[in-house]
Amino acid sequence: MGSQRTSFAKLQRDRAKKAKAAAKREVRQDRLGGTDDPEVMEAVPDDGVHELSAPELLALIEQIHHQYDAKQISLDDFEERKADLLSRLPID
Repeated sequence: MGSQRTSFAKLQRDRAKKAKAAAKREVRQDRLGGTDDPEVMEAVPDDGVHELSAPELLALIEQIHHQYDAKQISLDDFEERKADLLSRLPID
């Protein structure tokens, strides 16, 4: 005997779930102002000429926290970027 195939109703439910998840993702991206792009974090300069202030660095750390919470970046990327930004914070 062969295995039972997926019903049409189940396929519709799965498609509806995917559509709902995509709509939520769009709303989340709009709410964050489109700053959830991982390429933005890669573009943060790390040269001796242009140093970011402490509030700017903290804002970037907050941004990557939002990206991680929204499952837009992996745990490894999150920890790596956070460690990099924290190491650049000036300590007085």
